[in-house]
Amino acid sequence: MKLRVTLFVFLVAGIALGQNKTLTLEDATLGYMKGLYPQQIWSLQWTDADHVYAMVQDNNLRYTDAASGKVVQTLTLEDFQKRYPNAKYFPGFSFVGTERLVFEDGNTINEYHPKTGAQSTFAYPEDAANAEYSSKANAVAYTLGNNLYVATKENPQWVVTSNEDGNVVSGQAIARSEYGITKGTFWSPNGNFLAFYVKDESEVTDYPLVDITTYPASEKTIKYPMAGQGSEVPSVGIYNMKTHQTTYLNIDTKDHHYLTNLTWTPDEQYVLIAELNRATTRYELNRYSVQTGQKGNTILTEENPIWVEPEHDAVFIPGKSDAFLWFSEQDGFMNLYWYTTDGKRVKQLTSFNWVVEDILGFDKEAKNVIITGTGPDAREAHAYKVNLKNGKFTLLNPEPGSHTSQLSGDGDYLIDVYSSLTIPGITQIVSIKDGKSSTLLKSPNPLADYRMGTQEFVDLRAEDGTLLHGILMKPANFDPSKKYPVLVYVYGGPHAQLVTNSFLGGASMWLPAFATLNDYIVFTLDNRGSARRGFAFESGIHKQLGELEMKDQMVGVSYLQSLPYVDSSQMAVNGWSFGGFMASSLMLRHPGTFTTAVAGGPVIDWKYYEVMYGERYMDTPQENPEGYERARVSKYITNLQGNLMVVIGSVDPVVVPQHAMSLLKAAIDNNIQMDFFTYPMHEHNVRGKDRVNLIEKMAAYIVQHNK
Repeated sequence: MKLRVTLFVFLVAGIALGQNKTLTLEDATLGYMKGLYPQQIWSLQWTDADHVYAMVQDNNLRYTDAASGKVVQTLTLEDFQKRYPNAKYFPGFSFVGTERLVFEDGNTINEYHPKTGAQSTFAYPEDAANAEYSSKANAVAYTLGNNLYVATKENPQWVVTSNEDGNVVSGQAIARSEYGITKGTFWSPNGNFLAFYVKDESEVTDYPLVDITTYPASEKTIKYPMAGQGSEVPSVGIYNMKTHQTTYLNIDTKDHHYLTNLTWTPDEQYVLIAELNRATTRYELNRYSVQTGQKGNTILTEENPIWVEPEHDAVFIPGKSDAFLWFSEQDGFMNLYWYTTDGKRVKQLTSFNWVVEDILGFDKEAKNVIITGTGPDAREAHAYKVNLKNGKFTLLNPEPGSHTSQLSGDGDYLIDVYSSLTIPGITQIVSIKDGKSSTLLKSPNPLADYRMGTQEFVDLRAEDGTLLHGILMKPANFDPSKKYPVLVYVYGGPHAQLVTNSFLGGASMWLPAFATLNDYIVFTLDNRGSARRGFAFESGIHKQLGELEMKDQMVGVSYLQSLPYVDSSQMAVNGWSFGGFMASSLMLRHPGTFTTAVAGGPVIDWKYYEVMYGERYMDTPQENPEGYERARVSKYITNLQGNLMVVIGSVDPVVVPQHAMSLLKAAIDNNIQMDFFTYPMHEHNVRGKDRVNLIEKMAAYIVQHNK
């Protein structure tokens, strides 16, 4: 194979006077807690007053006019503590206004008026979950068990649902949080209604996990819809805050189709629902009446034999209750389309050959929509102004890197925070009209005193010429005349990207720390199937998970083997979740390439994975038996050469323990020796202080065996 490579080198932290600290794996793992990530401004956000932003600085909450840069209002911590004596610092605010501040303290909603000193509170039950506050309604939606409630100043527990059947769950995320679904409640624009999801899980299998904290151990049962088996039946309710009555949308979902992208019309008369078939090949965007629950019309339909993924709400154009922008990648990249609610497609607004990711809002005159997207370099993120009339666009934050932006309420300014491989962090205010910026903070490099190596962007070409982005990490004191062992860190699955032009290149801090501590090269590549590259790049994995991804990863391996300072006889691979599937697959299906693999939370057999994700990418096991069998990791256990360790959380509700156990069973059946470790009572990710133990364990295993 002919290897084509482009290399971009950036010094993250060199070896210079004063850079003598050693970054331990513990410090790197707890980096945020240790202050090792770039400084940010606390509570920086726009207020309800046009282009006035608030931030905490020198123990003061300062309101600043973005146009003049002048402080227009100040609340001292001392004055705040007079009303809230237990406050050691300003809390995170749910709502920041010049006249009103709202913050949550446990299960209590606190409202404070900084100019008058007036305050009020209301509470909801301590054991509530899924709480969502609405500043317009001045109310909180929350769940207790499988039911939904609302708390107001007048009543802490308005009953929205009272399902006695535990299989019927209200107010929580459905479809296992796929298709852009992250929650189960949706306040209307003016706070007069609350829309909510309901899921009937009667047809979903009960899955047993073991709780070892009881005496004796007890069963911890979850609902887990495995690919090809029974799934949930969703519905949508509308709760009226004035009448305290509920209307349900008249949707028949007994075929298990999905209800996604719930959007309120600005006049609160309708909700839009994207209804996606279980095969994920077709969806309709339908309009339903809030008053009657009846379907009004189908606004648009989209089909693709591979998959369609509606993941964004409709965004209505200011001043119009019947015109909105819709996200679709029907032309190969996620772009914006203008529709009316009666079903007319007005036009395709953007035609980028890169991915539009979000709509921040509109400028004051609603002549332009402000969006975020990758721009031409998929490793970056930027904000753009797009003219609604002619589609002409302007880049608002041209500095190379990954930008995160907030738009002011009047649409005149951005709060923009960005970093890159060479810039730890810059916070600035950007004018929408002329693009001029003013800097609020230049974050110093928090690793400046530590011995750090370099990070280098690497561009490779797949077998068919597709551009692949990678990053190469070298240890401090790198000597090009030496030979170094290698760790390939991999994820490789949909909706994730590891290589970005941001602080540390998007890498977890433990990876460059590992490189220097152990004199290693660390390499990461985003293969086909990874996010932010468009439909063709992402969809080639359909019905054959692992195949194209491994081909691309092996392009990366060939590149590493071509480097004069790499010891290709000492290569290890590590990944978690989809990355665990990739690490174990690479180890077993390319025997002899790697001496060592650590597979965390790995998918071993896709038929054991969930309906909503698994069927989208693999179809059902009944429809695609060959694809499922080809991807089954246990099938290749007799190929094991070297050392393989699988690590899981004992009560993982995402990649359930059955995956790891099936691989262990195959190893034992074939008298193959492999290693296994579990973290008791941890779920899919090992968090908190125990994560230090996990990172140190994986690192020690790699260093010990990669020889």
